[in-house]
Amino acid sequence: MKAQRARRTELSAWRALAEHASEIGGLHLRSLFTEDPERGERLSLEAAGLYLDYAKNRITDRTLRLLVQLAEASDLRAHIDAMFRGAKINVTEQRAVLHVALRAPRSASIRVDGRDVVPGVHAVLDRMAAFAERVRSGDWTGYTGRHIRNVVNIGIGGSDLGPAMACEALAHYSDRDLAFRFVSNVDGTDFAEATRGLDPAETLFVVCSKTFTTLETLTNARTARTWCLAALEDDAAVAKHFVAVSTNAAEVSRFGIDTANMFEFWDWVGGRFSVDSAIGLALMIAIGPSRFREMLAGFYAMDEHFRSAPFERNMPVLLGLLGIWYTDFLGARTHAVLPYDQYLRRFPAYLQQLEMESNGKSVDRAGQRVDYATAPVVWGQPGTNGQHAFFQLIHQGTQLVPCDFIGCCESLNPLGPHHDLLMANLFAQTQALAFGRLASELRAEGVPDTQVPHRTFPGNHPSNTILLPRLTPEALGALVALYEHKVFVQGAIWNINSFDQWGVELGKILAQRIAPELSSEAAPEPPHDSSTNALIQRFRRHRSGR
Repeated sequence: MKAQRARRTELSAWRALAEHASEIGGLHLRSLFTEDPERGERLSLEAAGLYLDYAKNRITDRTLRLLVQLAEASDLRAHIDAMFRGAKINVTEQRAVLHVALRAPRSASIRVDGRDVVPGVHAVLDRMAAFAERVRSGDWTGYTGRHIRNVVNIGIGGSDLGPAMACEALAHYSDRDLAFRFVSNVDGTDFAEATRGLDPAETLFVVCSKTFTTLETLTNARTARTWCLAALEDDAAVAKHFVAVSTNAAEVSRFGIDTANMFEFWDWVGGRFSVDSAIGLALMIAIGPSRFREMLAGFYAMDEHFRSAPFERNMPVLLGLLGIWYTDFLGARTHAVLPYDQYLRRFPAYLQQLEMESNGKSVDRAGQRVDYATAPVVWGQPGTNGQHAFFQLIHQGTQLVPCDFIGCCESLNPLGPHHDLLMANLFAQTQALAFGRLASELRAEGVPDTQVPHRTFPGNHPSNTILLPRLTPEALGALVALYEHKVFVQGAIWNINSFDQWGVELGKILAQRIAPELSSEAAPEPPHDSSTNALIQRFRRHRSGR
C-alpha cells in the first residue's frame, strides 16, 4: 500500500487539513446552523438500523471533503479490502484480522492461507447453541444431578469486557432463572464476591483463555476449581462444572475439563473483537441461541455497510474521520461516550479497551515513531448520572471533549415519564454543548453582572448522537461493529497496527519476576530500582508483622 511509505504528516491531504483547521478555528456552531438551516437533516445518516446525527460537529462541507481525501490518500479502501479477504494485516504477529468472519452467513466464503474459515465458525456456533440449550433447558446438570442456576465467566480483557458488557446490555432478554457473574481481576476479592452466596453444585464456570495459560485467568480458574471441589469432593466434578473457550486442548484436559466441552476460536480473532465468538458462550446461555444469532445479524449488517458504502456516507468511516479531526487538528486528548440507557452502563468500559488497546500506539507499521497524536483517552458513564458528575468540565472547563451520545427511541422498561425525561436530557445536553448561553442572553434575563461570567456557557462543544430504535440484540451487534470499524479506520489512517497489544506485556513479565520476591524467604535485597525495592520491603515487613 503506497501510503504506508509516506509519513502521514507529509501527505498533502494532511497538510490541507492542518491549514483548514487554522482557517476555521474561530467558527462557532451557532453560525454554522444559522447559515445552513437544513444542516441538522443534511448531516445525518442511517445504516444497519442506527441513526447518526453528526451535525453538531465543528466541521464544514470542506472539512468533510478534506477528511475523505485523507482517507483516500491513506489507502483506506485497500485496507478494508485486505481485512475482508483475510490478508495478514496484523503485521507484527503475521496474522489475519477476521472478526468479520465470526458473523458472516453460512453461504459466505472467507479464506485464510487458502482455507475457507466460515464453515468452522458455524460449526463452533452450532456446538455453542447445542450446549447453551442444554444448560437453559436443565438437560445439562451438575455433578450431583442438580440444575445449573449460576454461570460464572472467568477471563480478562476482551474475554471479560465483551461478554460482561453484552450480558448487561441484553439483560432484558436473559433467562432470569439463571444468574451470570464475571471474574477477571486477579485480586481475590473479585472471585470472593462473584461466588458469594452461590452453591457449587449449581454453578458452571466458563473459562476463557485462548492459550489456557493467561496468568490472571488461570489463577482465578484454579481458585474456582478448589472452591468447587471443596464442596463436591471428587475431581470428576470438574468436567460437569467447567467448560473452556480455548485452543489449547492439552492444557484444558490437564485442568480436568472434557475437551468435548472446549469451544474453539482462532488466532485471527483478537480478544477485544471476540464477543461474537465462543467468548460469548455465557451470553448465548443468557439470551439463547436465536437471540445470539440476531446479534450476529446486526454485526453483519454494519459490516456490509462499512464494506460497501462510499466514505462520505459510511457511518464507521465518518466517526473515525471526525475523531481524527479532533485528535490531530483541534487538539482534543479525550473522547467521552455517554449512553443514555442503563443497560449500556458497561459500554464505555468496553470501548476503553477496544479503542485504547487497539490504537494506543506511538510507532507506525514500519516501526517508525509517529509525529502526530493517535488514540485519545476514552471515558464516560450513563446519562443522566454523568450530568451530575463531570458534565461541568465538558460545558465550562478548559478542555475540548468531543462526545458520543447514544440513546434509544423506545424504552425496554416504560415507566411513566421516565424515558421521555431521559431522552429530553440527551437532546438538551447536545444542544447546550453546541450552542451554549451567551452573556448577552443572561443579562437580558436579569442575571446580575457579578454572576454572568459564572453562568455563561461558551458552547461550540462537538457531539455525535447515535439513536437506536430500541436496544435489541441486533441493534447491539450493529453498535459494537460500528465502533470496531471506527477503530479500524483510525488505525489505517494513522498507519498503526490496531491489532497487537505489546504494551500489556512488560508489566506482566515484571510481575512474574516480582511475585516470588514478596515471600519472606526471598533474598533480603530485591534486584530492582530503589523505589521498587523499598515498596517490596515495606510489603514484606507489613506481612511478617501481621
